[in-house]
Amino acid sequence: MTNDVRRQIVDLLPRLRRFAYVLTRNEERGDDLLQETCLRALSRLDQWDEGTRLDSWMYRIAQNIWLDSVRAQKVRGNQLDINAHHDLPGEDGRTITDSRLTLRDLTEAMAMLPPAQQVLIALVCIEGCSYREAAEILDAPIGTIMSRLARARHALYVATHGEEPQAATRK
Repeated sequence: MTNDVRRQIVDLLPRLRRFAYVLTRNEERGDDLLQETCLRALSRLDQWDEGTRLDSWMYRIAQNIWLDSVRAQKVRGNQLDINAHHDLPGEDGRTITDSRLTLRDLTEAMAMLPPAQQVLIALVCIEGCSYREAAEILDAPIGTIMSRLARARHALYVATHGEEPQAATRK
């Protein structure tokens, strides 16, 4: 590469930067586009015809890179720079993992319950039925529902905690 071409590229940088900024509407992405344009132009300088305008060739390179990124964005969707947004609401990964592990343990423990207790846990604890509604659905006395549910809850606690529940202190 001759010194003349190097000088021309350096002289084009302010105009190319403006062009890149207008295309991206963002200073950082504009700078990234400018850098990528220069890298591509320098790596493919042998494709530039010396008798043609260097600025037109480099503008075309910038435009093609930008169009490729727009097409790629349509495929990938909008992307956020997570580092630029420290106050994004969301869950803590540890909390999600702990919840999933607890759910897995609970699901395994439920599978070990007798079928009548599994149905009762599903009706009352998952579906939100009252004891009376569960008694009507299962055609059983409400006292039976309450005792089966108590045994099921106790068995689930022992299975997931590995110990008997502490007795509640009464005042």
